[in-house]
Amino acid sequence: MAFGSMGGDSDGEPNAEINMVPFIDVMLVLLVIFIVTAPLLTHTVKLELPRAASSVEQAPARPLRVSIDAQGKVWWEGAVIGAQALDARFAEQAGREPAPELQIRADRSTPYENVARVMSAAARNGLTRIGFVTDPSEQR
Repeated sequence: MAFGSMGGDSDGEPNAEINMVPFIDVMLVLLVIFIVTAPLLTHTVKLELPRAASSVEQAPARPLRVSIDAQGKVWWEGAVIGAQALDARFAEQAGREPAPELQIRADRSTPYENVARVMSAAARNGLTRIGFVTDPSEQR
């Protein structure tokens, strides 16, 4: 429905104006349809979620520090220790909860055999977390 002049000066030319009324009608109908159908599209699924039980997190265990010098002597926390006493201490520490990490620091000129001996003693007695301490500031 176009609005034009009521005068008799009609040239017979087509009206170039866009009639907005049908567009507004369509938009209102679509709006009503979406308002009615939107609540129907939201459906819930009944789920039985698991219950979570929280416990106090234990602080990480203090790492065990073992050093091996160039002569093959093993140092436990700053004191020289023999092979038998080392096995006993490894077995004692492996029973702790949480299991501590063994940090091995070896001199650069230490034969690998000595390092492997300490690692195998630790693994044999139940210590599975073994790390190596290096000094990144030393460059060759």
